[in-house]
Amino acid sequence: MHVLIVHCHPEPRSFNAALKDMAVETLQRLGYTVEVSDLYAEGFDPAEGPGHYRAPANPEVFTALTEQRHASEAGSLPPDVRREIARLERADLVVFQFPLWWHAQPAMLKGWMDRVFVYGGLYTGKRRYDRGHFRGRRAICCVTTGGPAATFAHNGRGGDINLLLWPMHYSLYYMGYDVLPPFLAHGIQGGGPVYQAQDAFKAQLETYKAGWARRLETLEESTPIPFTGWDDWDERGVLRPGVEGYDYFIRAHP
Repeated sequence: MHVLIVHCHPEPRSFNAALKDMAVETLQRLGYTVEVSDLYAEGFDPAEGPGHYRAPANPEVFTALTEQRHASEAGSLPPDVRREIARLERADLVVFQFPLWWHAQPAMLKGWMDRVFVYGGLYTGKRRYDRGHFRGRRAICCVTTGGPAATFAHNGRGGDINLLLWPMHYSLYYMGYDVLPPFLAHGIQGGGPVYQAQDAFKAQLETYKAGWARRLETLEESTPIPFTGWDDWDERGVLRPGVEGYDYFIRAHP
């Protein structure tokens, strides 16, 4: 099995980087081949725009989906996008390593998705969700947060972490992935002790690293997050009668 780790943190000495390194070490020990896409270290440009397309379909007005489809069909996608797509195509499992910034993934990672999940090449109106390009492959997010775990509970001041991560998870499902429940490391902020004494904080970091390793060792036992699919929607794209849905974003009327 081949694994791609998409790592998104600007500091190579960060705890996110340590979790990334732990994943590489653990997965290789388990016999997997591992590849890392280090977005900051490789200088990935997250801003989609006309400058990426040398032979645009419409030189007058830039439309991202039009240009992505045109470039995909013409074989003229930007080199960095082609590189990332090739990495995705090789991977049976994709691990996304990132901190939660402003209640979502960092802009760098969002921009990576904007540019790399190419319309026409990796998805179309009929090739998405449970009919997506990457169906049969898996994805998992390893996420750090600044606040303690309690603040990301359903009644916490940080907001329910399951709801905060839903857009990321749903985008991966949109591309066809079986999305595994995330691994969460809470209370990480600035690389130093914030909510507890330094010794306790360092011990907690080691506990998280060991927990992430154990999680990777037991991925085969992990059940993907359930999402609604094509058979659950009617011709209008809404839930069919009798389908309750699985979350607070797509659900039957209470």
